Amino acid sequence: MTDVFDDKKRSEIMSKVRSKNNKSTELKLIQIFKENGIGGWKRNYPVKGHPDFIFLDKKIAIFVDGCFWHGHDCRNTRPSNNADYWTKKRERNMKHDKEITESFERRGWTVIRIWECELKKKNRENLILRLKNELGDI
Repeated sequence: MTDVFDDKKRSEIMSKVRSKNNKSTELKLIQIFKENGIGGWKRNYPVKGHPDFIFLDKKIAIFVDGCFWHGHDCRNTRPSNNADYWTKKRERNMKHDKEITESFERRGWTVIRIWECELKKKNRENLILRLKNELGDI
């Protein structure tokens, strides 16, 4: 099935999707930071690639990626409507994510990518251990 909107209208709709203050990702990670005494992070740092959080002193960039949008198949969710569009959209996002990660790493940064599903209560213990391991003494 084709998209019910033309390309211009679809672009307009998608431009309204915000990537900041997302309750299922960024705000949950802030809660995890606070509950576990993880400090020293900054948000909205003006750098190409727009990491969700940075630890400037340690040169660590954290990206919290929505599973569907960034190609994680934890839920194996694939829309049947307009499948070609969504496949291409996810592939572009994954390519962009890889380019941004490589760009940070070339400048000597450590990049941590966290999947949305890792923020769920059943997965948090593993995430907290991973964060403490990767962040060290924060």
